[in-house]
Amino acid sequence: MSDVPPFGAEEELLLVDPATGAPRGRAGTVRDEADGDLDGEMRTEQVETATAPHHKADDLADDLRRRRQEAREAARASGVEVAGLATSPVAPDAGSEPGAVSEGRYGRIAERFGAIATSQLTSGQHVHVEVTSPEEGVGVLDRVGPWLPALRALAANSPHWRGHDTDYASYRSVVWSRWPSAGPTRVFGSLAAYDEAVEAMLATDTVLDDAMVYFDARLSRELGTVEVRVTDVALEIEDTVLVAVLARALVLTAAREHRDGGPLPTAPVEALRLAHWRASRRGLTEALVDPRTGRPAPAAEVLDALRAHVADALTDAGDHERASEGLARLRADGTGAERQRAATAGAGGDPAGAVHDAVARFLPGSRPCEYFPAP
Repeated sequence: MSDVPPFGAEEELLLVDPATGAPRGRAGTVRDEADGDLDGEMRTEQVETATAPHHKADDLADDLRRRRQEAREAARASGVEVAGLATSPVAPDAGSEPGAVSEGRYGRIAERFGAIATSQLTSGQHVHVEVTSPEEGVGVLDRVGPWLPALRALAANSPHWRGHDTDYASYRSVVWSRWPSAGPTRVFGSLAAYDEAVEAMLATDTVLDDAMVYFDARLSRELGTVEVRVTDVALEIEDTVLVAVLARALVLTAAREHRDGGPLPTAPVEALRLAHWRASRRGLTEALVDPRTGRPAPAAEVLDALRAHVADALTDAGDHERASEGLARLRADGTGAERQRAATAGAGGDPAGAVHDAVARFLPGSRPCEYFPAP
């Protein structure tokens, strides 16, 4: 249908040592090798890619593949590897702690927030979906909130932290929640209420600017989008595309409900926080909170409910088959967190095995890293 909006994806990627799998702070060199096609992050062990907006999922996948290829070539030219890991499975080498950017805006953030910033080595995926107006965008934000924990669960890809298994599926979510401006939001009901909330946050002189309003989903006025920020970066491109098509379908479904004057969700933000924690704890291996009831339900049942909720939007975008196949693949192969744990077990319990596997999975059909055997 004509109201299917374009969408794009940003991926934060981890730079790792090709011999040990430990994080390596080479972002500046890697970005120079890429001739400006990569962005930096708060950490020198990270680079970020951002696609153009696309209408078709196949075009988004091609764009993601090209940008991952550029990132890999630039990383290898700089003596490191790059991987879709939301936290580092391997601890930094002794005397080589993760490095925060010390200058500019990121330097000011590090100075203000201390260890929250200087230990923040996490990588996420952000999906931008175009909306017709900021007013519609707030109507979308109000309606997608209850479904975002399910998106977090299926994208879980961060079981490790500093060389240890955390017993979480998405430990990135736990680390990220330390930011005082992060997390789910209440129902705003209007653009004015959303703007008032952001202005009140800025008035406290705690966050530096509105770019530090780290809501799980927020307005991006500059781009004219709703930005869904809740998920871990993905091991594989098809995982990234699955998250993106589901996020777009959620936004499109919510936009239609907003235009039709449909009712707003009633779940309080306090319950949403707990739903997100459950999603980060076990991913898809245990019960999730069902957005329809506010009660625990088997993860498979919640995923079926998510697909049913956005079925019309998926069909209209031409994404229904891709989403169905992607969800079936997750049920068969497990989330990124489960795949990381399997790779670690296959390496005799060494979390470097998860890095080896992630490097090989980074691009479909690509040759393995010269230092690591194929998984």
